[in-house]
Amino acid sequence: MIPIRDHNHTRRTPIVTWALIAFNVLIFFGSMTFGPSEAEALVMRFGVIPDVLVHGNWELPRSEDGALGSLVTPFTSMFLHGGLLHLGFNMLFLHVFGDNVEDVLGRGRFLLFYGLCGLGAVAGQVLVDTNSMVPMIGASGAISGVLAGYMILFPHARIVTLVPIFIFIHFMEVPAGIFIALWFILQLVLGYLSLGIIAEGGGGVAWFAHIGGFLAGLVCVRFFYRKPKTSPRRSFP
Repeated sequence: MIPIRDHNHTRRTPIVTWALIAFNVLIFFGSMTFGPSEAEALVMRFGVIPDVLVHGNWELPRSEDGALGSLVTPFTSMFLHGGLLHLGFNMLFLHVFGDNVEDVLGRGRFLLFYGLCGLGAVAGQVLVDTNSMVPMIGASGAISGVLAGYMILFPHARIVTLVPIFIFIHFMEVPAGIFIALWFILQLVLGYLSLGIIAEGGGGVAWFAHIGGFLAGLVCVRFFYRKPKTSPRRSFP
């Protein structure tokens, strides 16, 4: 299922969501001007490499195969993508779900919430695959946390969803709570199935980053959400 849009209006312009989308797009197309070796070096330097974070030599810089300087990678990795499809799906999900979460949390809190969900995603993948030398990149972990926040805040909002059935394309409206719950179950299943690939040292989609980001979002949204104050009732003579 692919979300197309939601029926959930915002009260103000989602400046942070739009800025995150623009920044991701600019970095992606900027990186396309690099040659293959330069692009690989960029990913190796600014992507998250679990083995470097866990077992790396902190006395040597990354340029000398050490770990010094790698603490920035949990943040920088959120803005790198492996292809146009990778970028497109991530930005679509952020566009559909991010504006409403930003609207409720507020711009500053939403940006901090997004970053913490990204860190939760890194923790989820690193804990499962501490010896991996495959760099992890992409905004999907942080966006998974945004989905969790949306599910808590707007469980009954209607999501217009594209459902491909063989060669036919069908659109249907699904409650956000059901859509996101099914999405998360799929991540759990695919994460479990990927354990064999991880054990063999293989790469692929970082499913546990999605799971970690989602769980971080479930926790963090409860701290960042502020219920609107209700105006006191007025009595009239």
